[in-house]
Amino acid sequence: MGGLLTWVAYRRWGLAAGLKGAGLSLLPLAAYLTDTLRMATRIGDAVVDWATALVFSPSVWAGVVVAGLGVVLFVIGRGMQARGRGTTPRPRAAAPAAAAPDQREPLPRGRGKAGRAEPAVGDDDLADIEALLKKRGIT
Repeated sequence: MGGLLTWVAYRRWGLAAGLKGAGLSLLPLAAYLTDTLRMATRIGDAVVDWATALVFSPSVWAGVVVAGLGVVLFVIGRGMQARGRGTTPRPRAAAPAAAAPDQREPLPRGRGKAGRAEPAVGDDDLADIEALLKKRGIT
């Protein structure tokens, strides 16, 4: 039958259609010779057996319900976590009381990448910047 359809395709639509038809006609023969057909029927039987056991077994349905419940709880937990709900704040570690806030050493000003001391920004420069900001309406 496949050979006849291949011949018709070749006559009507040309060599490319005939070659495609010949290739498709050879696939069932190749499946038979390589025992792929027997494998496909075994896989089909196994799927049917599994589906039959799934439909008629209460323990399998209990497993499906438990799996569904687990997925639902996981999704709800992820949603709550993303919104920041249902989380308990963790206690922070006590900060070392080595120096009181008013006794801290001041940070060095004007350190560049190379470690050179740069001149500190003077009040004149800040006054110029403030004047520009006020001129633009930024306070």
